Amino acid sequence: MTRRYCQRCQRPEKACICQLIVNVNNDCHVVILQHPSEVKQAKGTVTLLEQCLDNCQVIVGENFTENNELNQLLEKYQDNIHLLYPSEGADVVTAKKYEDKKRAPCIILLDGTWKKAYKMYMLSKNLHAIAHLCLPEGVTGRYLIRQTKKNNALSTLEACSHALAIIEQSPKKYQALLRSFEQFNQLHLSYKQS
Repeated sequence: MTRRYCQRCQRPEKACICQLIVNVNNDCHVVILQHPSEVKQAKGTVTLLEQCLDNCQVIVGENFTENNELNQLLEKYQDNIHLLYPSEGADVVTAKKYEDKKRAPCIILLDGTWKKAYKMYMLSKNLHAIAHLCLPEGVTGRYLIRQTKKNNALSTLEACSHALAIIEQSPKKYQALLRSFEQFNQLHLSYKQS
């Protein structure tokens, strides 16, 4: 028998997450560079994030150096685009960086395991030339369904939500998305119990 998929979230019908989708009108443009192995990952948060944010796009690949879609965005936003990636030279994300900008910024996130995200970053030379941002100390993750040995590791959805809340100076705006993420975790934990 063929497995039936939800037309909206593209997940198996019994694992549909459409009831978790909340609409968030984000000002900041979000670009997620997703490793191909994450596309069908049931525990991945990008599907939920993409469905919830009004201003979000996902580009799948591993080496984005020659990716036309990303390179056009880099050209369009120029000094108003940042990679949310905790490299050694990353600045802590603050709203001040964007207060005197005439248009909303763009942030890029890498979606994959830490090892895959690092490989994506190393291969994608165009990401080395833009400014890097990291979240402030003390932001803790609640990703219960995937484990990592990294301290303060967050899911892509969590990292994006916290960064947007800071950049747009509107933490309340992203609370519904984080609550939806907690329900996403509980949904997956319920599968283990049944």
